[in-house]
Amino acid sequence: MKRNMRLSFQKGDMSAVLVVVFLIVLSYILFVPKTDAGGGRVEIFKDGERIHVFSLTEDRTIFVDGEYRNKISIQDGRAAIIESNCPGADCVHTGWISSAGRSAFCLPNRVEVRITQFDEVDFVVR
Repeated sequence: MKRNMRLSFQKGDMSAVLVVVFLIVLSYILFVPKTDAGGGRVEIFKDGERIHVFSLTEDRTIFVDGEYRNKISIQDGRAAIIESNCPGADCVHTGWISSAGRSAFCLPNRVEVRITQFDEVDFVVR
């Protein structure tokens, strides 16, 4: 006896598919970080002190000297430590960062590159 192995949709299958698609879209909207090159900035810290602040829209290259030397590049709304003479150069392998809240570190040289949002203040109450 051969059985017909055709699959067919049952009554609630389409509803289940729509719910799953809705949850995927909702998760993407809520949890995927947004790149906002127009409203972001790059803050560079050395020994815990902020030494530079640049807009993500400004393409430039910055050198930070210390015990070692880091070459930091800002271009196309993203930033990265692209060269370093520190041991291992793990900071270079971090790659490009572009979302607010992301950071790249050079621990031997005590340098942090941090992406933040511009502070938008409508008014100040005193």
